[in-house]
Amino acid sequence: MKFEDFWYVVAQSEQLKPNKVLSRTVLGEWLAVFRDENGEAVALRDRCMHRNSRLSSGQVCQGQVHCPYHGWVYDNNGTVVAVPAEGDDFKQLQARRVKHYETCEQDGYVYVRLTDQPSEEFEPFPMPHYQEPGWATVRVINRFRNNVTNCAENFIDIPHTASVHPGVFRTPRRQKLEMTVERQKGAVRAEYRNETTNLGWYAKFLNPKGGKIRHTDYFFMPNVTSVEYDMGPYRQLWITSQSVPETEDSTLVYTDVTYNYGIWNQLARPFIHWTAQHIIGQDVAALDLQQEVIKKYGQKFANTPADTIHTFVESIRDRIAAGEDPRLLPDQSVQVTFWV
Repeated sequence: MKFEDFWYVVAQSEQLKPNKVLSRTVLGEWLAVFRDENGEAVALRDRCMHRNSRLSSGQVCQGQVHCPYHGWVYDNNGTVVAVPAEGDDFKQLQARRVKHYETCEQDGYVYVRLTDQPSEEFEPFPMPHYQEPGWATVRVINRFRNNVTNCAENFIDIPHTASVHPGVFRTPRRQKLEMTVERQKGAVRAEYRNETTNLGWYAKFLNPKGGKIRHTDYFFMPNVTSVEYDMGPYRQLWITSQSVPETEDSTLVYTDVTYNYGIWNQLARPFIHWTAQHIIGQDVAALDLQQEVIKKYGQKFANTPADTIHTFVESIRDRIAAGEDPRLLPDQSVQVTFWV
């Protein structure tokens, strides 16, 4: 198994408009992404084979991308279908072709897979409750100057929230929490207990009676995290992030905040968008600092029991990086007590 076997988000479907080409990077590969004349998403290596210009800087006309340098034209398979300098002498040649990648669309996202011979057929991750009746979704996109593993760990890490997001999302209370962390079949699941009203600005709205909260975090290989809060009828929330590896230290993160607040769904939308972007902006700054230190001193962590979820995520991604199947790791379940 390798990271190239999986599907990665390269755009929201609504971002990829006709006659528009987007520049993207996935696992270090440069991509020019556009729609062909049938409206299907196309991903080509972002390199004109003529004089090495970038196709993503060109134009799309009738579903074909035109290189900005000498005007070579590529179709949806990456084949050169016109060379202006050759005029009427132009002949289509099999050797004149740039690399083409498979694409698909699901849940309002455009996905690309970098290999055409995966070790196993995986499907894109289904976004929880997307466009289901009674649910609404807010989407935000952010670039982190850090790697996918550290981003994923941040997104399902409770202890940092009181320090990085004080007031907005938890405040330090030295409240004793318990969690059960399980690693099984390439996934991590953490179920928390004893959470009450320490939910920041919107605690009175989210949990007005201070009732029991069901909070579960998930990691799914190779790059998806979900945070689920269930505080009773019409107080349900999922935060799902797909961390797309651009390079070793750059990750583009597509986050869905999907919620069911009943009659408050539409009214809550601007507040949810602002809060989500504010919190993620704080995490971007925190992970920037972390990456600065890692670059200078290397990545060596001093883990506590509360970091068990991190070590499980790292074990899964390390296996894939080694070309192995993390689903073969032994199942583990750990009980942890920590304070926030």
